[in-house]
Amino acid sequence: MDVLSLIPRHGKDTLRIGDSDELVVMENFGHLPKGSLTLDRHALIVICTEGMAQFDYDGKTYQIRKNDMFIILRHSVADNFMASADFNCRQIWFSRNETWNVDMLGKKSLTDLVFLKHHPKFTLTEADIDLLDRYFQLLCIRMRDTSPMLHHDLVRSLVGTMLLEILCIARRNEHDTKQKGIGDTQNTLHGEQLAHLYLQIVEQSDGRIRRVEEFARQLNVTPKYLSRLLRETLNCKPSDIISLYTEKAIEYRLRFTDMTMQQIADDLHFANPSFFGKYVKEHLGMTPMEYRMKYQREQV
Repeated sequence: MDVLSLIPRHGKDTLRIGDSDELVVMENFGHLPKGSLTLDRHALIVICTEGMAQFDYDGKTYQIRKNDMFIILRHSVADNFMASADFNCRQIWFSRNETWNVDMLGKKSLTDLVFLKHHPKFTLTEADIDLLDRYFQLLCIRMRDTSPMLHHDLVRSLVGTMLLEILCIARRNEHDTKQKGIGDTQNTLHGEQLAHLYLQIVEQSDGRIRRVEEFARQLNVTPKYLSRLLRETLNCKPSDIISLYTEKAIEYRLRFTDMTMQQIADDLHFANPSFFGKYVKEHLGMTPMEYRMKYQREQV
């Protein structure tokens, strides 16, 4: 099965900062795409405003109706789209790079991914709908008005606060779901708990440990079992999570500290600055100094 990468469109009712695809807001979406699709670079928040749609998400069929919210994570696969003639929705697309600026996943634990992977759909309360609508309307106003000197910062601050509100809604639903005992089979609980622990210990390592075998040893499981577990719960490999947190640790030090390349390489337990530089080039697409200079230019 061919899986195509879905990217945010341009055109009417689509807002972005300049020409960048890092953060995109769609006021009206309209039609659904065809085929099997995945998001390679973005996470996507969908809020249904009219009608009904049905689709498969990582092999499970979902329906969303007016006032439902659906969160699509990177690398998940969606296909078999169907929708009513009046279907419409709002969308917020944001890349992992953009989360540094909006400060949702930069400091908040990625263990939320375990729950969102299995429970991506939420039915919003009237209070949720009113609150998110106010955020969305203000966000659209601010994205259209590029005159303020701090335009980018205003937009990102609004998005960051809105995403934190959405994270609160997700965590409230996680608490409600656990209270009701939904999906509480022994195997499911064990898998989700172990995945949660894996995310925690990788996060705590702060990029200093990069061998799957070491984390598997800490969890008292084999690397093969850990790999199968992460595939089932998060649709990714253990090494994907390690890379994510290692990149996060590198980006933080390049963006927010004045540490030298030698100091960062030593701090993150790279063999030498040369090996560190090759890792950054491979994973971030530029040298450490190029990345630091690019970020500094964006702050001017």
